[in-house]
Amino acid sequence: MTAPDRPSVVEPIEAVLFDFHATLVDQGDAATWLALAWEHAGRDGDPVEVLGAAKVSELTAWADRIWEQARDVDPDNRRDLDPASHRSVYDALVERAPHVDLELADAMYATMLETWIPYDDTIPLLRALADRGVRTALVSNVGIDVRVVLDRAGLGDLLDEVVLSFEAGVVKPDTVIFTTALDRLGVAPERALMVGDSWRDDGGAAQLGIRTLLLPRTTGPAHGLELVLRLVVGGAVR
Repeated sequence: MTAPDRPSVVEPIEAVLFDFHATLVDQGDAATWLALAWEHAGRDGDPVEVLGAAKVSELTAWADRIWEQARDVDPDNRRDLDPASHRSVYDALVERAPHVDLELADAMYATMLETWIPYDDTIPLLRALADRGVRTALVSNVGIDVRVVLDRAGLGDLLDEVVLSFEAGVVKPDTVIFTTALDRLGVAPERALMVGDSWRDDGGAAQLGIRTLLLPRTTGPAHGLELVLRLVVGGAVR
């Protein structure tokens, strides 16, 4: 049996495409999010004092996985195509949430991005890639503008391009969103790497021949992003 032809060299990685939520940033602690929303709504006391520890535990467990639950009510990711749909899906999820009234739900939506912070290894990685001349792009399924998080966290100046689904008019895994990023970066698919957390969404990059690294959501301050640099260095033609 003849072995299939294989490339004699591995193409160098000249650009890295990154997912956003659960890849470059962590959404933060759900209890902190609830406390911020509680204050935003102008409520007295704190959630535990008013609702009780058991109810707060149920509510924060729901909030911690809110966007993972979104697939149940929005399997086609319509929420990531425009802000109105994003809010509509959120409202549908709130109907399933324990111990959330409409005022608190509004406050939670208003403060949703305030707890999103980069992983400890995000900024060091982006700087290391820039030092090596590797271009970077954010490629995110999101129905609202997350540049406020990029600017607050100091990530905006470290990314060469930002491609958001609600602006591109298409959601991952559709290959169009990946080609949009590649075109802006001026890099061929075989010389790029996609880094994300979802095989359903980010795995779409592999259809174009983009090497793809999946790092499922983790807990804790770091996300194992040093693997990206190892792939970039190891993928260079020697």
